[in-house]
Amino acid sequence: MRSFAALLTCLCLLAGQTLAAERPAPALSTAAEHSGFELTGRFDEVERLCAAFQQAYPAAVRCTTFGRTPEGRPMLALVASRSGALTPAAAHARRLPVLLVQGGIHAGEIDGKDAGFLALRQLLDGRAAPGALDRQVLIFVPVFNVDGHERFGAWNRPNQRGPKAMGWRTTAQNFNLNRDYAKADSPEMQAMLRLVNAWDPLATIDLHVTDGAQFEHDVSIQVEPGHLGDAALRPLGRALRDAVIADLAAQGSLPQPFYMEFVVEDDPASGFMDGAPTPRFSTGYFPLRNRFAMLVETHSWKDYPTRVRVTRNALVSVLQQIAAHGPAWRQTALAADARAAALAGQRMALTHRASERQRMVDFRGYAYTRTPSDISGVLMTRYDEGQPQVWHLPLRDDVQPELVIEAPGAGYLVPSAHAGWMAAKLRQHGIAFRVLTRALPQLAVQAFRAEQVQFDALPTESHQRVKLSGRWGNDRRDVEAGTLFVPVGQAKARLAVALLEPQAPDSFAAWGAFNNAFEAKEYMEPYVAEAVARAQLAADSALAAAFQKRLAEDPAFAKSPAMRLEFFYRRHASWDERLNLYPVLRTDVSPR
Repeated sequence: MRSFAALLTCLCLLAGQTLAAERPAPALSTAAEHSGFELTGRFDEVERLCAAFQQAYPAAVRCTTFGRTPEGRPMLALVASRSGALTPAAAHARRLPVLLVQGGIHAGEIDGKDAGFLALRQLLDGRAAPGALDRQVLIFVPVFNVDGHERFGAWNRPNQRGPKAMGWRTTAQNFNLNRDYAKADSPEMQAMLRLVNAWDPLATIDLHVTDGAQFEHDVSIQVEPGHLGDAALRPLGRALRDAVIADLAAQGSLPQPFYMEFVVEDDPASGFMDGAPTPRFSTGYFPLRNRFAMLVETHSWKDYPTRVRVTRNALVSVLQQIAAHGPAWRQTALAADARAAALAGQRMALTHRASERQRMVDFRGYAYTRTPSDISGVLMTRYDEGQPQVWHLPLRDDVQPELVIEAPGAGYLVPSAHAGWMAAKLRQHGIAFRVLTRALPQLAVQAFRAEQVQFDALPTESHQRVKLSGRWGNDRRDVEAGTLFVPVGQAKARLAVALLEPQAPDSFAAWGAFNNAFEAKEYMEPYVAEAVARAQLAADSALAAAFQKRLAEDPAFAKSPAMRLEFFYRRHASWDERLNLYPVLRTDVSPR
């Protein structure tokens, strides 16, 4: 009796909210719907539906191609609005908020594609969020990672329950697109940034499925600005998050406002730690453009019908919030652009981290045991989904600025030797710059000298990342004609700082674009260094004393022939003074 009642409740919930009550026209329905959400369609279905929606709603939908993948497939977006504003120019002229919904950035996590088509049809028919499309423009990208979507297989997501087969996490070039926003290596990301630059969406919704432990919670909703970005946008970001969470909870979900990953992997007792994403991620990138970003993460252990329903409900909730508050939020975002243009000389956090403060929260999990595994040899957690259990866990969610810098007084100078590739990158992000037409000898600048350089042992996303420790100092440098000046006085100042500060976690420097500057290319033969050392010791008693002091106090130095000889080589005229000098300079005065 209990199981029948539970089934009836579930069916009523599905019928009332999205999935079971419709008999859609075949031209506008998906393979997921026809299969009872056991399957998801291939990309040819996206191509068919994109054209079919435009044909069915010619005044409200445009099917557009905004790029091509490395394997030659079209990247498709559906632009939908009842306002008639189906071009960027029309949307900007009418001051309409634009909402970008992005599915399939990880193509195995494909809930967003099927949920998005379902929600779009209901929106256009007036059966979901009536009137919402009158007051905004929706850009729906069903599949961002198209080539990955077509690497189709039954076990592409081994930790995920349904659909029966799905796409692959990365692109045909093996890029993880949700690590590519800042560096923008992939053709797919470059196409997405062109779309973003054209439409300037007020909010971007990035649809995912999380892995992790087994528990009852079905979705997390995270929004930035909330911890980071413009101060006036943060409370609005939290309001958007809280409103969507409230709507989902009212519809039977168990949403959480943080990423549900244990501090210690596979150990529920370790609890959770919140944080603020860096700009390699969508939710770290868009706040630097003074816009909102939401991460929707349904839980992989929920079945596919449940995940699609919850994703659909989240999308409808966001559309309702943008319809109600979008114009006011858009004005605040434009005001944030003006505030960002006044960032010069102001303090800005490059990273954030949860403090040690914690609070206890009730979290709905399952009974579990932790016993040694005879396979892996470590403690293994095993869950019993037949026994729901409330866990009382620590949560660290007091997120505070960590690395804080002061923005330059005027901007950055990118030397002419790097101007070609850097200009292309800045254009991709819509960051303003100008090219200096004349040389500026011995210009007063600030230069960053790395004191410690730590290269990663293994590549990440085809790059050898580097961590630099050092400081900016006053200097005079020859600035060549053809140098790029990147002003801080612009709307995307936060993004420019995040990309050009060498210690920022996703700067071009951190991703290894300037690694040559931190590699010694010239050297002194040991027998030459021996002669140089003896000459220096004979000529400078203070240097001799310093050498003896270093020998006495630094055992590693004393034991290293190379370090001992380098002590003298660094004081020789042949030493490369540019070694460990970051090529990009800062200036407090706009060059003329």
